[in-house]
Amino acid sequence: MGIIRSILDTDLYKFTTSYAYSKLFPRAYGEFEFVDRNNEDYPEGFDRLLRQELDQMSQLSLSREEEQFVRKQMPYLPPIYIDFLKGYRFDPSEVEINMERSKLHIRARGLLYRVTLWETPILATVSELYFRETGRYPDLKYLEEVTVEKAKKMKEHNLSVSLFGMRRRFSLEVEDRVTELLKAHAGESLFGTSNVYMAYKHNLRVSGTHPHEWVQFHGSIYGYKMANYMSMEDWINVFDGDLGTVLTDTYTTDIFLRNFSKKHAALFTSLRHDSGDPFVFTDKVIKRYEELRVNPKLKYLVFSDSLSVDKAIRIKEYCGDRIGATFGIGTNLTADVGNDINGMNIVMKLFRCKMTAKEPWQECVKLSDVEGKHVGSEREIALVKETLGL
Repeated sequence: MGIIRSILDTDLYKFTTSYAYSKLFPRAYGEFEFVDRNNEDYPEGFDRLLRQELDQMSQLSLSREEEQFVRKQMPYLPPIYIDFLKGYRFDPSEVEINMERSKLHIRARGLLYRVTLWETPILATVSELYFRETGRYPDLKYLEEVTVEKAKKMKEHNLSVSLFGMRRRFSLEVEDRVTELLKAHAGESLFGTSNVYMAYKHNLRVSGTHPHEWVQFHGSIYGYKMANYMSMEDWINVFDGDLGTVLTDTYTTDIFLRNFSKKHAALFTSLRHDSGDPFVFTDKVIKRYEELRVNPKLKYLVFSDSLSVDKAIRIKEYCGDRIGATFGIGTNLTADVGNDINGMNIVMKLFRCKMTAKEPWQECVKLSDVEGKHVGSEREIALVKETLGL
């Protein structure tokens, strides 16, 4: 049995974004690349083992019970997309893997509505395989103790937390146990999980937001000045008010807030913070809502940048009664396994796209609110900064 054992073992936003591409841009192509921000060395033969895992994924298909769960719990995905998922099979030929001097290179290329589905399973597989092949094992006693402690603290401080831990989990087994413990001990403070399979298995709410790739794609196609605006318009066109959380930092939060209109402020329920100072962000967003004459007390911020439960408590206290605060906590829950092990710092980002097979490839760029998270070539990043006056 492989590491990924269900098509649902992925983050919600993979399905919602895949559906959005299929509806609005069914002929668009994309190319994702793996980035290890810590520049780790991978053991010899790692590429072969990873290839075996991805090859096994071609055998996966949606079970009848899983299909019923998706229909019931994810009503914003229409029957036509669920029919697509029933027939969907991972195609390993879409993914290139190679290693040079112990550095791992992965590229996935194909129709965007398909190829987007590779991102999170590849990351989870790389993480689990890396720890297994470097001989690291979780301290299960430690894991259970700290998870229960975190769960009780979440409950005590009345936090609203979604588990965002699939992509960089230590292993499937660890995420499964953490989900089980949070459900048992955090009570109403566990809002849900972004992992659709874990929601299915543990009967939890599926929760998630939309990804940077959606805005990056719009930046390439419509231009960087229009990227945030057009990506929000298209999301509204596809989901009609469902899934009302929007990411702010694809081209910096300051640029986003300039594009954030009264209409968007009214239609989207929450904004997601994913880089930079969360306290500065909170003040900027409240100020923008007030400028637009929208009551910030009716809105939420979703914080998801390298959070721990303690950090979430400090942020919630800072927000006070000025604006709602919810939290997506990932690596701190699903990779906190003791034995001096730190979670991996890996991502898989959209680097290129094109509207049809015949078009030339366009670069895709992400500028976050901190330098270290920028994605794209130096030339294109410079162009974006010049275009946006950064």
